[in-house]
Amino acid sequence: MSLGQHLLELRKRLFVAALAVILGSVAGWFLSDLVLDFLRGPVQTIADAGGRTAELNYSNVTSGFDLKLQISVTVGVIISSPVWLYQVWAFVVPALERREKLYAVGFVSAALPLFLAGCAAGTFVLPNIVRVMTGFIAPEDASIIEAKTYYDFVLKLVLAVGIAFVLPVFLVLLNFVGVVTASQILKGWRVAILVIALFTAIATPAADIFSMFLLMIPMIVLYFVAAGVAWLHDRRAAKRVAALDAELAAG
Repeated sequence: MSLGQHLLELRKRLFVAALAVILGSVAGWFLSDLVLDFLRGPVQTIADAGGRTAELNYSNVTSGFDLKLQISVTVGVIISSPVWLYQVWAFVVPALERREKLYAVGFVSAALPLFLAGCAAGTFVLPNIVRVMTGFIAPEDASIIEAKTYYDFVLKLVLAVGIAFVLPVFLVLLNFVGVVTASQILKGWRVAILVIALFTAIATPAADIFSMFLLMIPMIVLYFVAAGVAWLHDRRAAKRVAALDAELAAG
């Protein structure tokens, strides 16, 4: 294909992806109240348990509409992800060789469930984080939480944990393309655990050790699973090389 044909193909793929996101956002508009009710849950728990006022606050006239629109777009991107991910895949795959296509399929197949699992883990620890952080507020004071700031905090937490769960897949991919070996991954386990601990300490409040360990344990397990997959791949590659050397020697 010429450069002009590539640009036309890219425009077609982007148009379909954008249309899918827009339609998903329309659906997200009707689902936004359910999402907001879910996000309001930890705040309501504070009020029920602490016996003090705890509520989301909208600081100006348009805050409610802005938050509803932001939730709608976020839900739209999630709902339409199979469509726009396929469009990206369909645009890139003709340029890949057979082995590269297999690597890409394996990466997407592993990365998507791990990302969703990470988002679920972030959502799971969210109520505990909110409870710990608002626990520093004096009982006689009210917890008036800015709604948009609260939503941004939740979104960043969930996305950060989701992306962190995908990082072991990158290690496996780097091993498959020959950048790192399984022994190098295993040798760096102390540094990896330190980095994971620092990340979870940043992602969770310093006073919330329980949530920190809830995130650390699966991330460490995923790191060693990635090392195990890389070890199996290196072992298989070494056998292929040994078999090829034996054939050359026999010839």
